[in-house]
Amino acid sequence: MDLDFTTIFFGLLFGGIGYAAWTYGRRERSGRHMMLAVALIVYSYFIPNRWLSLLAGAVLTGLLFWP
Repeated sequence: MDLDFTTIFFGLLFGGIGYAAWTYGRRERSGRHMMLAVALIVYSYFIPNRWLSLLAGAVLTGLLFWP
């Protein structure tokens, strides 16, 4: 497994966004936001490639704001 600084940084960045989305979803009682938050927090454990990690995090973050 190739873990470098960039991959760890993306994991922490999108994990933080996931935590914020979790607290928002919990406050607003939005199951959609809470599921996307869990996905943002957990996905970095399964994607070791830095570019795929960035892409997955960006897509999941974009889905948070999709109507």
